Amino acid sequence: MILRMLWCVTIILLHTLGAHSQLLEGIYCGKSNCYDILGVTREATKNEIAKSYRRLAKQYHPDLHRDKDAKLVAEEQFKTLANAYDILKDEESRSEYDDMLDNPDQYYAHYYRYYKRRMAPKVDVRIVLVVTISVISVIQYYSGWQRYDTAIKYFMTVPKYRNRAIDIAKQEGLLHGDKKSKGKAKMPKGVDDIIKKVIEDKMDIKGAYAKPSITDVLWIQLILAPYTIAKYIFWYVSWIWRHTIMKQPYSDEEKLYLIRKYLKMGQYQFDSQEEGRKQDFLDKELWIRENFDEWFKEEEENAKKQLAENNKYKQYRRYLKNHGVGRMTFDDS
Repeated sequence: MILRMLWCVTIILLHTLGAHSQLLEGIYCGKSNCYDILGVTREATKNEIAKSYRRLAKQYHPDLHRDKDAKLVAEEQFKTLANAYDILKDEESRSEYDDMLDNPDQYYAHYYRYYKRRMAPKVDVRIVLVVTISVISVIQYYSGWQRYDTAIKYFMTVPKYRNRAIDIAKQEGLLHGDKKSKGKAKMPKGVDDIIKKVIEDKMDIKGAYAKPSITDVLWIQLILAPYTIAKYIFWYVSWIWRHTIMKQPYSDEEKLYLIRKYLKMGQYQFDSQEEGRKQDFLDKELWIRENFDEWFKEEEENAKKQLAENNKYKQYRRYLKNHGVGRMTFDDS
């Protein structure tokens, strides 16, 4: 029994040593010593290592050998020299290699450090993050201006807003003429620029098409993140203290916040609602959950009634009844 256990231990040790020898081929200079390859000692300075490498690299450079076999040998030797120099020229890499020479028994730790360095990105991660955030911020700001410009151009084509902008321009002396000249074809040259400026100055566009601000870009948001988080914590604690503990009444802004929360709308989406609709929310006291639930149920019923009375929806339901969902086509006949 004891002999069998000794035999098993011996087999395991031999297998481990074999694995170590096999793995050793894959790190640093393999079975060779990097210092010996470059013809220097462990005490050699960085300049001495570089000088020796340049001398040997010139000697074994493949372009200096004409014979085919000699050229192949020189290529392999040149690669070996370059690998050894790459390891010893960097202080941190050389320190890790010296540690492996001094502590060969800690093989797995050396293996991990070697391949961690080899697989690590060559570019500093911090630089990558800075560049990425900067690019996102530029695209974000540029896209915001594009959306805003698209909204302005759209409002310029809507008669309601265009005519109103023309009236304001005339009142401010930017345009001259009677009301009959509102048509786009009769307008003097450059009137579109004036209308665009009036709409930009007078119209408060909200939501996703709002005028972009530098504080909305990612870089500024990250810089302001500590302040934003602290502000939210203060607001949340203040909310609990004033309304949960002290039972103080809500302000109009806080009422609208609760209504927006019940509607599950984002800030941009809620801001795009007309002021009259917001006031209607307040008049109906929708910040009270019971009132909101009752109002929301009525809105759903009204929407269903309007949908049921819609001719196109009736045709759609009739088509589904006669043909089924799976047989729908784009045939309008």
